[in-house]
Amino acid sequence: MSETPNNTIKNKPGPLSIVVIGGGAAGYFSAINCAENNPQANITILEATQRPLTKIKISGGGRCNVTHHCFEAKHLVEHYPRGKKELLGPFTQFQASDTVAWFKDRGVELKTEADGRMFATTNKSQTIIDCFQGLIESLGVSVLKGHKVTAIKKGSKSFEISCHKKESLIKADRILIATGSAPIGYKLAESLGHSIIEPMPSLFTFTIKDFTLKHLAGVALKECRLTLKVSHTSSKTKVYKQSGPLLFTHWGLSGPAVLKLSAFAARCLYKSGYSATLDIDLLPGLSKNELVEIILKKRTLMAKKLLLKNNLNVIPKSLWEALMKKLGYVETTTYSQLSHEDLQRITSQLKTFQLEVCAKGPFKEEFVTCGGVHLKEVHFKTMESKICPGLFFAGEILNIDGITGGFNFQNAWTGGYIAAKHMALTEA
Repeated sequence: MSETPNNTIKNKPGPLSIVVIGGGAAGYFSAINCAENNPQANITILEATQRPLTKIKISGGGRCNVTHHCFEAKHLVEHYPRGKKELLGPFTQFQASDTVAWFKDRGVELKTEADGRMFATTNKSQTIIDCFQGLIESLGVSVLKGHKVTAIKKGSKSFEISCHKKESLIKADRILIATGSAPIGYKLAESLGHSIIEPMPSLFTFTIKDFTLKHLAGVALKECRLTLKVSHTSSKTKVYKQSGPLLFTHWGLSGPAVLKLSAFAARCLYKSGYSATLDIDLLPGLSKNELVEIILKKRTLMAKKLLLKNNLNVIPKSLWEALMKKLGYVETTTYSQLSHEDLQRITSQLKTFQLEVCAKGPFKEEFVTCGGVHLKEVHFKTMESKICPGLFFAGEILNIDGITGGFNFQNAWTGGYIAAKHMALTEA
């Protein structure tokens, strides 16, 4: 990786000077594409920390969920709670299939897993990092670590960039802000005339205080249907729905279905103080009538068997026992004792298991922030600012966020690619 000593912060002479602020996914991807589009350009990445590409390294459990096997732009945009309309055009320029081809052309093969997520065949995020670092070095892009940008001044023809504890100014013809959800990125964008939608967490788990869940940590369900009801004013309740795998934890609920739900309801949940009612259909593949028939058959064939110890073989035993206890059944209750009313109560519990959400998960599960630069202030054909010519954006700095499954990285790749194509043009 090409590095410039701290005491000689100077741009190499060249016809075009491009500075990328932020050494993350969008920043690196854009810098690489800039260099490939314009080999004569002087390209510099300014990274505030000593460790660029951190999110790539730790995402996906250290595997990096590069993108998702969703190769139709109109379907791809459906996975973005914010930015759906604005991303349709960019995805016609560079979408998930283009990401796969881009990495393949540079020696990295991607594979698709059963749920559509795509990873390097090595199952290691380091493969993606090595690819980027190798390209950065071979293309002559400078990476300045420990360069926290504190201010950007727009001149008549160029920008002047100030960095923390650095005496020299860095000049640039064009700038890309790709700082993710770091507060400094919003501050810089605002200083150049942009308005910021208040940032807040997206993609998080739910804290639920219910005795029913006490001994269920680790229990997983392959498919559930969730309905979240959020009341953020005295008179209005908003309803959100999602389906997918569900995981019980020692603090509440997690899993893809919960993370998706949290993303779409993120702003509403924030306003409600993360208080909501969650209805869970534990068996979406079966109707209430079908469940009644299954229990009736059980009652006939296993009349003397204990209810708590003999589940329906359609949900885990521990969950069945917890639900039956919640309904008031005891250790000695047998199937023969179940009345028609009991059958209705049990099926209702399985089809509408109700819990109260009281907070986000206690740990920092959220990888994504919703909010950021107002989308109406950006040209999505070029990713250039409508307010400040020569200024570009890519990634999470914008008020765009996707659900779990590789969609947020795809937003970074798409924005970085399009911005690079236009920043690298010799003529503005």
